[in-house]
Amino acid sequence: MKQIWIITLALGALLLTACDKKQSTNTSTSGIAKIACDESFRNILDQEVEVFEYSYPDASIMPAYMDEAAALDSLLHQKVDLIITSRDLTDAQRDILRKQGRAYRSRKIAVDAVAIIVNKENDIDELSMTDLRDIFSGKLTRWGEVFPTKLKRDSVMVVFDGSGSGVMHYVKERFLNGGSFGKNVFAQHSTDDVFRAVQAHKNAIGFIGVSWITADLKSNAITMEERLLDLKNNNEVSVIDFTDRIKVMRVRADDQPQGCKPYQAYINDGSYPLFRTIWAIDASAGGTLDHGFFSFLTGVIGQKIILQTGILPAAEPVRYVETVK
Repeated sequence: MKQIWIITLALGALLLTACDKKQSTNTSTSGIAKIACDESFRNILDQEVEVFEYSYPDASIMPAYMDEAAALDSLLHQKVDLIITSRDLTDAQRDILRKQGRAYRSRKIAVDAVAIIVNKENDIDELSMTDLRDIFSGKLTRWGEVFPTKLKRDSVMVVFDGSGSGVMHYVKERFLNGGSFGKNVFAQHSTDDVFRAVQAHKNAIGFIGVSWITADLKSNAITMEERLLDLKNNNEVSVIDFTDRIKVMRVRADDQPQGCKPYQAYINDGSYPLFRTIWAIDASAGGTLDHGFFSFLTGVIGQKIILQTGILPAAEPVRYVETVK
């Protein structure tokens, strides 16, 4: 009987030691961190996580992709400590964190653009900001009211990645001044659904984060070790082209003679008018994995990853190199 008690106590001590060891592994480069992220930024965060976890094998980043409103709700209800959204906290949201006794920091990590995609059968190449405003409000309901086109009798079917998404929130603020969308606007469940809707319907027009139209062009030929070396040593980026799965529309500011597509250079100089900011908001304790990943996102390597996805990093300087074909 005495021997059984000794064995039981020994096993208990080993379990306690294992638990203490597991808890102590939650550092800025190890442990588990849960992140809530606006779904439209998924392509970029997936790459950030991949490089971070390769660099720190004891770290496990677990991103959950959802609409922007849900991500903010997750932070304020203490379900996560780190979120990625297209807007900074409001004063009221900061007050909530302060009352919870949670220190926080927020930083702009990227300048994204909203890309406009249409079916490849659509023969319209460019829309003005006024055209977009009239489409969103429901004033223009058929493609023939926008431009002389072979789709002139077809209705304009507007699709977004979700009713609470950052893209939809941005468009509503930018074009409708608190008003309502027209009856021709539909919310999908994800960006993939927007792609599928545009590919399936020649009258559809979709609005997505620009990284989605370049994501399937990234090379899978190099190893992660080679990619990390490139991120550390290379400060240039070639001009990135877009997927041919759909057609990317040019957008023209009302005071400009011609429009442009959302290439990085045009986002950078403001020629492409549909740009928005991306924020990382961290309310974790110092020395935790959430805290370490936030520092990675805002650091040199994290910013270079953003640069290579087709949008603008907030901090890393950009040098464009146009390749000769």
